[in-house]
Amino acid sequence: MIESWVINDDSPVPVSSAGVVEALRSRIDSGQLETWLTSSSGRLLAFVTNAERAMVVLLEGEGGPGEHAVDPGAAGSSDGFVLSNGQGDEYPDEDTVPIREAFRLVEHIVGTGSWPADARWVVDR
Repeated sequence: MIESWVINDDSPVPVSSAGVVEALRSRIDSGQLETWLTSSSGRLLAFVTNAERAMVVLLEGEGGPGEHAVDPGAAGSSDGFVLSNGQGDEYPDEDTVPIREAFRLVEHIVGTGSWPADARWVVDR
């Protein structure tokens, strides 16, 4: 069975890989910079952005081990990552990716259940 994904605080209807980027853009446009998706197998996909860069995290389950996309060699840090509870975070740029890359990663994960072969990510254990 292929995994299906839903946006946690939206409709319980699964989002397709073809529609997930549009859904993320719509949420960003409305000021929602943090989005969590849950798969039919219980995995979680987090997308937090400042509209220029994004942190993309894939977790095996709530509280479980995960992995996140990285941009090796990126210098500096970026702020403006506003969580749904209002907290503003700053992350090293090497732990986030440009937003276009983040969209590509999320689209691929929703469509296939895994990182693209050329993606760079690290295990958070």
